[in-house]
Amino acid sequence: MKTSPTETNQTRDKLIRLSREIGREDRRLAILGEGNTSACLGDGTFLVKASGSSLSTMEAEDLTRVQLDAALAALDDASLDDSGVRAVLESSRVDPAAKLPSVETFLHAVCLAEGGAKWVGHCHAESVLSILATSHGAGPFLKHIFPDAIVVCGRHVAVVPYIDPGLELAREFRRSLKSHMANHGSAPKVVLLENHGPVALGATDKEVLNILLMLDKWARILVNTLSMGGPRFLPESVSDRIDNRPDEHYRRAQIAKAQQS
Repeated sequence: MKTSPTETNQTRDKLIRLSREIGREDRRLAILGEGNTSACLGDGTFLVKASGSSLSTMEAEDLTRVQLDAALAALDDASLDDSGVRAVLESSRVDPAAKLPSVETFLHAVCLAEGGAKWVGHCHAESVLSILATSHGAGPFLKHIFPDAIVVCGRHVAVVPYIDPGLELAREFRRSLKSHMANHGSAPKVVLLENHGPVALGATDKEVLNILLMLDKWARILVNTLSMGGPRFLPESVSDRIDNRPDEHYRRAQIAKAQQS
């Protein structure tokens, strides 16, 4: 499906706003060149943050339009070395004069093509890393401690062990995503990269931001409970009930409606 210039510009402007919101210094989700964002354009291409750009100061020239198929094809090419990866990133650009896209372009391509997302936000949230970088890893996030996290972040998170950012991480990310979908019947809203940071998969730009903000709250509460003898997790049956309650489905729908405004 062809995307009009107006639609492309609207998506670009929303992605700039989302990036700046994630990069706000007071939120402590990302600083300097950390993190990246992307959005599907619906025509076989997507916008992704350019390598080295800062989320907090994002401008139009800091976003690169990439061919989705080119990024996905690299995942199945076992012959690619570092120079080959760079060549793929260069050739995948719709505009050859655009900045080099982020090395996490491949991960974003997986989220958009196979994870059901239209918008993606990845950051190195201080609160979340305070847990992911410990011996606990992602373990404390595998059970819930309060209802709002279930409603906004989803019933189950996916987890990826630490792998250097780039193509190999994207491959492992894809394996974890497929396993999660096979086990739970749907894609996750949150994927936790251990010793690295969270990835939020959303239907809208506002959903991505809401997920990351709620995840930040969840992580900060977890850190506090771990310092006070440990969290009191909700029973699995209670978490399942919250996930499926009609009133919570209604609340999700209202949140989604607000996100589209």
